[in-house]
Amino acid sequence: MTNVIFLGTPDFSATVLKGLIAADYDVAAVVTQPDKPVGRKQLLQESPVKVLAREENIEVYQPAKLPGSDELEILKKIHPDFIITAAYGQFLPTSFLNTAKIAAINVHGSLLPKYRGGAPIQWSLMNGDKETGTSIMYMVKAMDAGDVISQAKIPIEPEDDNGTLFEKLAIVGRDLLLETIPDIISKDINPVVQDESKVVFSPNISKEQEHLDFNQSAEQLFNHIRGLSPKPGAWVNIDGKRTKLYKSEVVELTGENEPGEVVERDHKQLVIAAGDGNGLSIKVIQPAGKKMMDIANYLNGVGKNIKEGQVVVDVNE
Repeated sequence: MTNVIFLGTPDFSATVLKGLIAADYDVAAVVTQPDKPVGRKQLLQESPVKVLAREENIEVYQPAKLPGSDELEILKKIHPDFIITAAYGQFLPTSFLNTAKIAAINVHGSLLPKYRGGAPIQWSLMNGDKETGTSIMYMVKAMDAGDVISQAKIPIEPEDDNGTLFEKLAIVGRDLLLETIPDIISKDINPVVQDESKVVFSPNISKEQEHLDFNQSAEQLFNHIRGLSPKPGAWVNIDGKRTKLYKSEVVELTGENEPGEVVERDHKQLVIAAGDGNGLSIKVIQPAGKKMMDIANYLNGVGKNIKEGQVVVDVNE
């Protein structure tokens, strides 16, 4: 039986791992990020990959940093057929990659060489791309720079956000991996060297990049919001209150409107002008200290005093 060391952390990774297990690959060990404190009470939360591995009685390792760790020395002695990563979140030492008897490969959520880095799905949405996909590539010392073994494309639908696209690409990545492993074993592959002139990087989203700038066009704001929804959530100060936006629509407007101005407001609709003169209709919102809610509940509560003509977003902040 082909054996594997699997490294991954979020739900995307768990979907891929579940596929390997269902296909009867021998997962000798799982490596995932350490348990993370979450929420106001900062309770430790296990990664989805750890939860799945424990359910399947697979040995789990969680070094804070894999290079130089005791766990690394244990993993090196396994000498698996494959080392497989999917959204693990750490660089892997070459000395470890070289212990794979057949290959060390990665499942990456983009069509490489576009979107190397830790946030390819978020950036594909934020940049308004019309398609994306997954790539299976050899792992090398440089980030996401190995030869591409296989790829699968899917369209990005207008209703997609970060959450839905992660789910779709996890399934695409799982299926592509399971199709590709037998080809690697039989050597029925034609790896493609990545064109360095076409490389686009997708670094992890910074706190500053979560902020919405209403000087941008309505389309840019729409893409920014869905790229960060449901996590971490894009935010802006509305009527002086920090507010996260999760769903929106672009509304074509005529006439001159000041960015940040409320141009339409009734009991079920709030449209705020963007920098290009068009509007952003907010659908799902979360004021600071409140739960996520639809716009009608917001306008009947926290936003009840917002009026048409009012500038509720300060674009100079």
